[in-house]
Amino acid sequence: MFLKEKKVNRKLIRPSLTDLKEPNSMAPRGALPRKKPAPPEQTNAENFYYVKQMQARTPMVIVMQDGEQIRGVIEWYDKACIKLHRQGEPNLLIYKPNIKYLYKENDQGEKG
Repeated sequence: MFLKEKKVNRKLIRPSLTDLKEPNSMAPRGALPRKKPAPPEQTNAENFYYVKQMQARTPMVIVMQDGEQIRGVIEWYDKACIKLHRQGEPNLLIYKPNIKYLYKENDQGEKG
């Protein structure tokens, strides 16, 4: 006796494009994401630091790219510049790309 084979229609399951665009829509529950998300473009750490020094009126030393040191208190800042208030000398508007680094004047002994 020969058995008759049943013809089975099997449909290929493909995810739609919207399923692929949604994160973790195809991942099982509790699975870790495949890619680590990109870090935020701006952390606001720089803004927090400037605001803290401005409020405390902390004497700062700004070391320029050419090694020149400028002392004063940060009065305000924006995306491209900081304004430095100096005692007995003119205030300065300093372009940030010209700054090598800056530190609190009281920390000068630690820099050695």
